[in-house]
Amino acid sequence: MIVDDVQQAKQGTLRRIIVFPLTLLIVEFLAVGFVASLASALLTPFVDVDGVTGLLGALAVAGLAIAIYLACRRWIEWRANDELPPAAFLRDVPLGLLIGAGLFTLMTGIVALMSGIRVERVNGMGALWGMLAMAVTSGTIEEILFRGILLRHIESMLGTWAALLITSALFGAAHLANEGASLFAAFAIAMEAGILLGAAYLWTRRLWVPIGIHAAWNFTQGWVFSVPVSGGDAPEGLLATVREGPDWLTGGLFGLEASVIAMAVATGAGLLLLVRVVRQGGIRPPMWVKG
Repeated sequence: MIVDDVQQAKQGTLRRIIVFPLTLLIVEFLAVGFVASLASALLTPFVDVDGVTGLLGALAVAGLAIAIYLACRRWIEWRANDELPPAAFLRDVPLGLLIGAGLFTLMTGIVALMSGIRVERVNGMGALWGMLAMAVTSGTIEEILFRGILLRHIESMLGTWAALLITSALFGAAHLANEGASLFAAFAIAMEAGILLGAAYLWTRRLWVPIGIHAAWNFTQGWVFSVPVSGGDAPEGLLATVREGPDWLTGGLFGLEASVIAMAVATGAGLLLLVRVVRQGGIRPPMWVKG
């Protein structure tokens, strides 16, 4: 009887260590990141990254990332699938797509009115499949990593406000290695995307809406307006555009995401969502306040 009690105590201690938020954060982040990276590397030689097969490969990688995340929640956390429920897909994803595309189009329209961007011609289909593939993988995988894992577990330890601040800063810093990046570009990403996407997750406590916002934002800037997506070369999209003027308006080499206008529009939308989160009682205290 004493031996059984000791074994149960050891098992209880081990279980508490495993389900501690910091442990879960590390294990789940590494699991999803590693599997998604490995799957992408293995598929790349067999698909045309700019063709339909590239999109199919992106859907497969995104689906695998979701499966690994849900497996971690089910078998490690012992939690039900309340963040990516299939029943909410057809409601939440279109809403997120509408918000993401609408915000980027609004911001681009304001920049155009200020003579910061103009349309030269219509390209046609352009790099449609490649942009769709990029939108699917970036939207799905990055939202699982930054909102589903980092924000959720940091919130469990430090509370909602600290989690939102930390994950926004990390999301901005993650873009510093991109071509054309600058400290201001990273700050802009932290403000506009970190706050908006974090607030979208806190609003519903599901990942479908932020995934939709993230995917649509990237797709709209890359394919519709042919603007660099977080740095790099400008893709060949639907519209051939030219950006002219100071970097604070056009975003410079990084793209319109580093524009003051983008930061104002997206951050403003994120703050409006945060007001809704506060009003619905979605702000959680640090773990020591919970006792």
